[in-house]
Amino acid sequence: MAAVTDTFLLIEPIDLEYAGLKKGSLQGEVAVVTGSANNIGLGYVRALAWAGAKVVVTDVNEKAGAEAERVINAENEADVALFVKCDVTQESDVKNLAAKAFEKFGKVDILINNAMNMRLNGSILGSSVKDLDESFAISGRGVMMTIKEFVPGMVERKHGVVAYSSTQFHFCPPLVGGSIYTAGKAAATSVTMSLANEVKGTGVNVFCMVPAGVVRPDPSRMPPPRPAGSDDAPMNFGMPGFNGPIPPEAGGAAMVYCVLNAEKLHGSGIVINDAFNAMNFPYPNPDTVTKSASRRLTDMELTLVFLNMGPGFAG
Repeated sequence: MAAVTDTFLLIEPIDLEYAGLKKGSLQGEVAVVTGSANNIGLGYVRALAWAGAKVVVTDVNEKAGAEAERVINAENEADVALFVKCDVTQESDVKNLAAKAFEKFGKVDILINNAMNMRLNGSILGSSVKDLDESFAISGRGVMMTIKEFVPGMVERKHGVVAYSSTQFHFCPPLVGGSIYTAGKAAATSVTMSLANEVKGTGVNVFCMVPAGVVRPDPSRMPPPRPAGSDDAPMNFGMPGFNGPIPPEAGGAAMVYCVLNAEKLHGSGIVINDAFNAMNFPYPNPDTVTKSASRRLTDMELTLVFLNMGPGFAG
């Protein structure tokens, strides 16, 4: 498909029927995804559009965002996608994003907060306070501002989905994501889970998804620094048979499935491999995919997770 292959974006053709999803399953829905001009965010908007939703691509990278809009419209039909340049740390940008989304599509039903700066990936002792401020500005403050713009309308219509795409919120070597990065993610995850409690019973469903391992490496860029103390062994993100990156298109399929089942996930979260298992998506190897023993945490357990800094006393 020329629309996919003839582009500087790092993408592959997308067709989610192989993952058990149906065309048109999100027909009539409108989605806003922050940080959606590349990698997992781009996977989300392309998958949502494939499933029938109108999508608003938002990113600080104007060139990539405009190209993402072009590709999505070429893959689907004209006016499915709209790009709005937006720095989620700036209230004026977020308000402009909302105004443009409402002007184009009249409403927003799905909000996926995904934006983050992967360069904010340092250690506590090796980073400046400014780095931490920037991490919180994107993840904590930015998430709250988008929620304030889009969720009141969802509550009024008694219909909506809010998701936070959180790679991790504890510093867990050897996963990519240093202390500054994960501190911002922790703040946004807490804001999102608090929102879930506030809107319970309104028809708006809120959850987090952890897309650990989703990446399409850019050969023109150096990889982000590995956490101190990690070795050079291939990273394994806990997925059966997985020793390499998950394509963003597969991550998009998992997000669509979670959006369609958001009521079951409300007030909780899911790791991407559990989403694959739930949707019987045989990725990456049908012979090695097994059902996990994971379960939904209670509200009290979820609260304690944020207090738990480690396994406690050893020995």
